[in-house]
Amino acid sequence: MRRLRFTGTDSKVDGCPALHEDLDSGEIIVHGRPLTDPGDLAQLRHFGTGDHAVAVPRDLLAHWGPKEATQVPDLVDRDTFRRLFDTFEHTAWRLETRRGYASDRKDPDYRSFVETGSATWNPQEAWFVTMRRQTGAGKRVGRVRIIDNPPTQEQLFLLDYARHNAAVGEDMRYLWRCDAERTGLPHEDFWLFDSRLVALLRFDDADTLLHIELITDPARVVQYSRARDAAMHHAVPYTEIAARLSAGQ
Repeated sequence: MRRLRFTGTDSKVDGCPALHEDLDSGEIIVHGRPLTDPGDLAQLRHFGTGDHAVAVPRDLLAHWGPKEATQVPDLVDRDTFRRLFDTFEHTAWRLETRRGYASDRKDPDYRSFVETGSATWNPQEAWFVTMRRQTGAGKRVGRVRIIDNPPTQEQLFLLDYARHNAAVGEDMRYLWRCDAERTGLPHEDFWLFDSRLVALLRFDDADTLLHIELITDPARVVQYSRARDAAMHHAVPYTEIAARLSAGQ
């Protein structure tokens, strides 16, 4: 049995609707007028079998909903993160800001690039299969990568590898670091899904991914969406950067 604590209600009559808090899990329990009209229920997204919907006044959540002074990060595991690429509806977009990634340095394709100057790839890898399916369905996937001048070896590898990403429909663009800093882009990597969910990627000083934080707070999502818009405004196709470097510019 849950240990519930009454949080509050805006009702002046019968105490419904109202909020309670689970003292152990921190979950918020909402009770109110049930939503039963089939037409209303059909409009709800991510409404699963066994779910129940209730309608409550906006003021109830504004007045009595949780308001932590310090936000607790919503950390997810790698499998949960990977599923986002199967479930996004319209767009998936990434900003890459680091000078290298530990995962790349362990990749056989990276070793091939170091030895031969050309990055190999396997078109049947899970990532490429997923991207081919999603972009083939009309969904948009893109990235802007920040690159130094001169680039690091890891950045040159990713620049060469970008042609493989582009082959499965990804929009690959680049931005010089000086331009990114002048534009005020964040110094952190993130994925933005459908302009409603951010997956913030946290790395250590050795370029190893430590954890993944999901952000759904609308105000914060808007900040990352604005960063995407600014990056896309100033970035250029990967082929343009590759041509400049080949010409020694």
